[in-house]
Amino acid sequence: MKSVVLTTGALLLAQTAMAQTPTLRPDQQAFRAIYQELVETDTSITSGSCTDLAAKIGARFKAAGFSDSQITYFSVPEHPKDGGVVIVYPGTSQAVKPMLLLGHIDVVTAKREDWTRDPYKMIEENGFFYGRGTADMKAMDAIWIDTLLRFKASNYKPKRTVKLALTCGEETTGAFDGAEWLAKNKPDLIAAEFALNEGGGGRAGPDGKPIVMSLHVGEKIVQNYRIEATNPGGHSSIPIRDNAIYELADALVKIRDYEFRTQVNDTTRAYFAKSGAARKDEIGAAMLAVSKNPADTAAVAILNKDRSYHSMLRTTCVATLLDGGHANNALPQRAGANINCRIFPGNDVEAIRAELEKVIGDPKMKVTLTPPIRPAAVPPTLDPRIVGPAEKLVAKYYPGVPLVPTMSTGGTDGIYLETIGIPSYGPPGLYNDPESGAHGLNERMRVDAVYKGRDFLFDLVKDYAG
Repeated sequence: MKSVVLTTGALLLAQTAMAQTPTLRPDQQAFRAIYQELVETDTSITSGSCTDLAAKIGARFKAAGFSDSQITYFSVPEHPKDGGVVIVYPGTSQAVKPMLLLGHIDVVTAKREDWTRDPYKMIEENGFFYGRGTADMKAMDAIWIDTLLRFKASNYKPKRTVKLALTCGEETTGAFDGAEWLAKNKPDLIAAEFALNEGGGGRAGPDGKPIVMSLHVGEKIVQNYRIEATNPGGHSSIPIRDNAIYELADALVKIRDYEFRTQVNDTTRAYFAKSGAARKDEIGAAMLAVSKNPADTAAVAILNKDRSYHSMLRTTCVATLLDGGHANNALPQRAGANINCRIFPGNDVEAIRAELEKVIGDPKMKVTLTPPIRPAAVPPTLDPRIVGPAEKLVAKYYPGVPLVPTMSTGGTDGIYLETIGIPSYGPPGLYNDPESGAHGLNERMRVDAVYKGRDFLFDLVKDYAG
């Protein structure tokens, strides 16, 4: 009798949980299956294959009625697991240029022993989807795929051709980068008036609701430099002051203490103006002041206290790796460090190299560019044809939530598109908690944000395409 009571109680709990969980519509179930397939296909550089996932994606489009000519797989022999796919959904007008949806399908490697759950299984729990790539950026990838499949199913005929490029290599410096390869080798395949990419979105507050939506407009250049000191060395029993490790240490302290000049562009000026107007505190006042006068040193000093605002206002360079010496009982013959710079748009990588040399002020120290050498950042304009529809949809889906243009202090594959004349924007729509776990442990994405973001981005793409 006791076991029956427990079983009944468990059944009641299960029924209650089901009642609290909204039933998915058939179209949402189909989308969820795409999202799950993406997350559960390992695309890390260590143990996964983007090529395998690209084939699964292509098969979905083939089954939906897309022709072979509309599906293009690409890879290179040297990197057989880093392939990608381009899908073309034709528009009706030759006078209107295409638009491009861009997404990277590779993810940062995740170690099962460090995670609470299997990182390559999509687990829905407590209002979140858990799994590597759920946030960065397979939710958006799934939405792009789902959008074109829905267009096909409804026989939607946009004026503008819509292209989708899903690529590998964005997460690993020095790997085969599909977006870069397409820009250099197949520019006609992805040619477009503009692109929608990662980088935008929104941030949720403590109650889980979005408090701000962002439109990603431009980004810094990510460039690594090596600084190195060399020395004849010698026996450690007779040390001298001329020591490669000490020279390197002196150089690193100078770099740490150096502040690159304050800079703003149209995007960051608009960001500080809109964000500042929404705040009623010292930081808000400083934002407004800097948006009007970047030379306001008092306002800059206030914003510099926040590491994010500090980075948005200038180029930053920081030491990330060290090496030096060759034996415990020998004076070092060589000591070096990697300096990772995030360069404000408009600055040349060679000019920053020369500036680092000047900061170090030691002719014995070499500063060299470390491949890959990134192209110059070309910030897109705040085009009203892009901003306007996004603002209208934010007001519809997220009433009262401001849309703020932002310049990424990180980097995306959009930089390769901009070198061939395709401005790249990161749209709003999806949102997440500040601690999403992207690139780290227990990566997660809000369930409600995924489904609402799907509806938002579908409408946005349809607006731009129509």
